[in-house]
Amino acid sequence: MTEPEKPTDPGPESTPGSAGSERSAQPVLELDQSASASAYDPVAKKDDDGGRIGRFWSVRRVPAALLALVVLGGAGLLLYDVAAVRADRPAMGWRRAAAEYLAEWRLNEIAVLAAAGAVMLVGIWLIVLAVTPGLRSLLPMRRDRPHVRAGLHREAAALVLRDRAMEVSGVQTVRVRMGRSKASVRARAHFRDLDDVRADLDAALGVGLKELGLARPPALAVYVGRPPARKR
Repeated sequence: MTEPEKPTDPGPESTPGSAGSERSAQPVLELDQSASASAYDPVAKKDDDGGRIGRFWSVRRVPAALLALVVLGGAGLLLYDVAAVRADRPAMGWRRAAAEYLAEWRLNEIAVLAAAGAVMLVGIWLIVLAVTPGLRSLLPMRRDRPHVRAGLHREAAALVLRDRAMEVSGVQTVRVRMGRSKASVRARAHFRDLDDVRADLDAALGVGLKELGLARPPALAVYVGRPPARKR
């Protein structure tokens, strides 16, 4: 399914109740809607103790274990080499070669600055990963019981909203993009007035989002258009 395209003007259409009055079809852009016009109100829920329900934290056992092994191995090897030098033994060949190689570089060279910048970016990225929850694809649900936490995957939530939208009369295809703060729905209607279809989608999807039981209900954006003439 592709995104709705701006249809060409199909020409004047007769309005019900008046055979002589005519109106031209409105472009899709005028019928797009960046927020739901229904009674749906995305209000973030709070936990039983009055606090906001947070996201799920990724355990990260495997990355933490691998990083710990690398740091432990490197620190042990360096400590052994330093102890060997203190005991009047020659340093390892790799450390002597690395020291001679690094002595040839100057701090103001472009390659050294680029390498330092890359290492700094990697370090900042690792810090951000460490202090953020992760699991962006898992949406937290309301906690009806204090010791039970539940989550819903974005793909499952988008599939539920798509099924809801397909039940609306006149809808031919639907594409749902579920985010943490916004649910974007793009539909194509092959009959009925686009305003009526969009109003029904607002109502149906608003109810669907409430029934998902999410702790932080996302905002709802609805876009309705006509399919291309060759596909009608």
